[in-house]
Amino acid sequence: MTDKKLKVVIRDLYKIFGPDPESVLDHARNGMSKTDLLEQHGHVLGLRDINVDMADGEITVIMGLSGSGKSTLIRHLNRLIDPTGGEILVDGTDVLAFSEEKLRELRQLTMSMVFQKFALLPHRSIVQNAGMAPRVRGESDAEADAEAQKWLDRVGLGGYENHYPHQLSGGMQQRVGIARALTSNSPIMLMDEAFSALDPLIRTDMQDLLLELQKDLHKTIIFITHDLDEALKLADHLVILKDGAIVQQGEPQHILLNPNDPYIEDFVSDINRARVLKVRSIMAPLGSANRDNTFGEVDGDSTLEGVIAQSGGDTTHNYLVVKDGEPIGVLDMKDLVRALVPRTASEQGIRGQASAA
Repeated sequence: MTDKKLKVVIRDLYKIFGPDPESVLDHARNGMSKTDLLEQHGHVLGLRDINVDMADGEITVIMGLSGSGKSTLIRHLNRLIDPTGGEILVDGTDVLAFSEEKLRELRQLTMSMVFQKFALLPHRSIVQNAGMAPRVRGESDAEADAEAQKWLDRVGLGGYENHYPHQLSGGMQQRVGIARALTSNSPIMLMDEAFSALDPLIRTDMQDLLLELQKDLHKTIIFITHDLDEALKLADHLVILKDGAIVQQGEPQHILLNPNDPYIEDFVSDINRARVLKVRSIMAPLGSANRDNTFGEVDGDSTLEGVIAQSGGDTTHNYLVVKDGEPIGVLDMKDLVRALVPRTASEQGIRGQASAA
């Protein structure tokens, strides 16, 4: 990520819960396990040595099972929780040094949050709920309503502005939550299990809506989920947590193709790889590939499932891979077939040793 502007940077972050967290911080830094820290010192290790770079305008997805620390981590960004040790930089500024006034400004102007439980005020209309942020900042009702109406229209709720939350379905209520976050005009959106309470079809619609909005808005979004399919669909950068520590992070397609830990293997084992993997992840670069005798063109962001359908299942064909009409690589269908078979972390290690030798 060195070539991208960084919006949020987390360095050496630790969170320990208990009566005197600082007294056991060195134990955690020296590698004491979560179980031993609890049994020997009566403290709970929430996060261990978290280091993440979040690029401006991208979606960073933080995922893990219940208790992995993902919700604890996102609440550090706007300091709903303070760390035991480490740094959190937003636009290069350490938010841990913020005064109460600066912290209020951060929450009002820089970061908005979308919750799993919607958190709409039942006695306020939809437009009043969506316009909460500008109202809190002191803008007039007319200004707040106009801004809220703009985003309600954008998320497909035009005509519902005078309704109340109980009159809307769960999916519609979450659209209000997204409109409320967008009405704040903050460059960073925090989304904590935002779609987890929705039915599968509505959840898919909300994911599609978020990606559609992101194409135009280029927000820096930090999205929490326990669902790998959702993570792979949304993430530009994926961070996987276990027991408060990062197991693997990187570009989602790379993680799917190169799991570095048995824990990651378990996560990716049941994924429909043909539906998730993209051509650009398995193509050969132009410089090292034979461009002759290609059967046609495929887009680099096409899924392998789409290419299989296009080829009619014929594995003898090669395809020229293009992006915005320009060639970027060549896809050998035999590589596609190999990519459909999961590779284990142990295989990665063996191949890595062979390459090093």
